[in-house]
Amino acid sequence: MAKRTFLDFEQPIAELEAKIEELRYVQSESAVDITDEIDQLSKKSQQLTKDIYSDLTPWQITKIARHPERPYTLDYVNALFTDFVEMHGDRHFADDQSIVGGLARFNGQPCMVLGHQKGRDTKERALRNFGMSKPEGYRKALRLMKTAEKFKLPVFTFVDTPGAYPGIDAEERGQSEAIGRNIFEMAQLEVPIITTIIGEGGSGGALAISVADQVLMLQYSVYSVISPEGCASILWKTGEKAELAAEALGITAHRLKALNLVDKIVNEPVGGAHRDHEQMMAFLKRALADAVRQVSDLKPRELLDRRYERLQSYGRFTDTKAGK
Repeated sequence: MAKRTFLDFEQPIAELEAKIEELRYVQSESAVDITDEIDQLSKKSQQLTKDIYSDLTPWQITKIARHPERPYTLDYVNALFTDFVEMHGDRHFADDQSIVGGLARFNGQPCMVLGHQKGRDTKERALRNFGMSKPEGYRKALRLMKTAEKFKLPVFTFVDTPGAYPGIDAEERGQSEAIGRNIFEMAQLEVPIITTIIGEGGSGGALAISVADQVLMLQYSVYSVISPEGCASILWKTGEKAELAAEALGITAHRLKALNLVDKIVNEPVGGAHRDHEQMMAFLKRALADAVRQVSDLKPRELLDRRYERLQSYGRFTDTKAGK
């Protein structure tokens, strides 16, 4: 069994799991039956995980959103979609590997699916640029979405990026224009768009593929205008205040749902999506099917009016006075 990665606040769970593994090894190497002890410790570990995850801080949730064992876009594509055919290149400069996408079927219906892709090992992380897209990545995404519009196919996007790549070469090729163009075009795309924040939703890098009719957010994902470290380095001149920044930014699913910036929170398995990929896929498949059902019967004009009203509603609030 592959060794699991535990975060700093999960150390009590890690210690229990180590004891369980030790007992399993003893049982396999001897004739002693200690199944009851193993079951008892497993239940204790499960309860401890529930207790820890029931009271997480925004900074701890950020760490979970970045967990290296969380499912990535291609994991969801392979589990939730069929007949996936990847499409490459932006027809201008290159094929950015940090964004993947192509034609597929969801519950038998043709669609377009795309999203950020991080890497599992050092080599793939370098290839995928740690999920940070350059202009050609966003232009590839737009090409795929315009293709979907041409054939009247719904679009599914999966967001998981620290942010757009800030390198000089990306700026030289028009990073901000590429992001702005995507936001502009997605606002008037005449097919349904369903976006899911599956890990980090960082800044314009996330917005470039998340102007949607339905925005779903996994329970332990984050979505923000800037990373906590970036915010801390601007406000306090040090990244060490990232925990404080995460609290102030309001980056968690429940905070964003309360502000009506996302439509639905998709629950994750106990201990996060990285603990049980299969169960996470089942949860998300139901949520996506429900999201598509809500917008699939709308005519293009109705869809665009609904999307416009949705975008215009961001930031609205009601000023109420306390009763006497």
